[in-house]
Amino acid sequence: MRNKTSIAAIAVTALVAACGGSDFVANPPPTSQVPASASASIGGFIAYLMALVATPAATTDVLEPVDTSMVTGPTDETSEPQKVD
Repeated sequence: MRNKTSIAAIAVTALVAACGGSDFVANPPPTSQVPASASASIGGFIAYLMALVATPAATTDVLEPVDTSMVTGPTDETSEPQKVD
């Protein structure tokens, strides 16, 4: 009986250990680099600007400037203007 309990405990431990880990990769903060989505679409550009504005000023005052030389603001002559708060 003790042998079955030990085997069951080892099996449960192996199953729980196999469930750990994740492939989740956090996006870098908007103050470290401009994401590619900012140049890909107007929605991505607006989302980046909103994330940048939402960053607390206390954390942005000590950071190096973000290189925006490769960013081109996307344009679209057919969609309606978006409201920016």
